[in-house]
Amino acid sequence: MRCCTTAMWYSLGMEVPAVIERISELLDGGGLETSNTSMRIPTALRDAAALAVRELGVAPSATALTTAALRAALEAVVMQAVLDDHYEHHPRARPDLGDLAIAAAELDGHPLAAEPGRLRQAAAEIARNHPGASPDDVLLWAEARALPAA
Repeated sequence: MRCCTTAMWYSLGMEVPAVIERISELLDGGGLETSNTSMRIPTALRDAAALAVRELGVAPSATALTTAALRAALEAVVMQAVLDDHYEHHPRARPDLGDLAIAAAELDGHPLAAEPGRLRQAAAEIARNHPGASPDDVLLWAEARALPAA
């Protein structure tokens, strides 16, 4: 989930580490105190949450499901902000497309994970013509290149 960029965090008037620290403190120190809110959500989303709670037992209530989802979203935002800040200060630490393709192959248990050189070559080839290519695109390209010509 990429909701906020580092530039946006800085434009809010707080430095990223301070924002991250404050959000983390709030998430960690939640305790049992609650607040009443008036939140308007799409009816279909509300009904889907109620159905998931009632029929699938995914949470004790729709409120608990909503709270868990909000917490997960905020944790993802904090993790992304930490990464964005780190990469802004250390741009050479950012993984390139080849690194991401290797990691994706390893996570998926893909046979090409054992051939990082082939994946790096495929990443370089595909990035030249498709700058927005994903790690999965690289895996597909590497697989296609490995197929014998018909």
